[in-house]
Amino acid sequence: MMLKQFTSSTQRFIMYAFCMLFFSIFIFWKFADTLVEEELHTFDITIIDWIQSFISDKLTKILETLTFLGSAKAVIAISILIIILMLFNKKWWETLFFVVAVLGSSLFNLLLKFIFQRTRPSIHPLITETGYSFPSGHSMVSFVLYGMITYFLVLFYVKRFVKIITILFFSLLVLLIGISRIYLGVHYPSDVLAGFAVGGTWLIICLIVLKIILENRQGNME
Repeated sequence: MMLKQFTSSTQRFIMYAFCMLFFSIFIFWKFADTLVEEELHTFDITIIDWIQSFISDKLTKILETLTFLGSAKAVIAISILIIILMLFNKKWWETLFFVVAVLGSSLFNLLLKFIFQRTRPSIHPLITETGYSFPSGHSMVSFVLYGMITYFLVLFYVKRFVKIITILFFSLLVLLIGISRIYLGVHYPSDVLAGFAVGGTWLIICLIVLKIILENRQGNME
């Protein structure tokens, strides 16, 4: 098998990644297929009504801050910082794939929005957004951006406890960014979940290719 040329840790990473890849593709396909058949209304409205039942001035300010962390301005600023840090440490391939992952997710999101052309919800919107709704760009790009950051930090850290805390922190951050889009009334829950699914798909593809390249480079240097 082709996997035999890699170390056992890389083999496990690729196998787990492919399992997650197929799961992410399946989730997105189910939401996209159901959207075409217009069967998501009850699912979306039920969740929107429940999340927006917690609306308060204080919570709105918190979630507006969280949603900003998934905005284009925040993504660009954070990406530039990460790119500078990685270039300073001579992580050439990591930098390239970071750019490909984040920029690619943004462009792919625009393509998907154009394909599905779903209008945004009109149920108690707390902020104003333009453009199509499906899938959520905030959810999709945030999943990729913070997923890449998590991956690099986990590789950097030695202690297992710190790795787990890092994964939990960024996972919670991405989840809350997604929830903020529903709370603020600019996305349906299915938009957010589809954004996570397709973002996860793209992230996994980028990480698999990066892992293979780094493994081959290390093997050639030995």
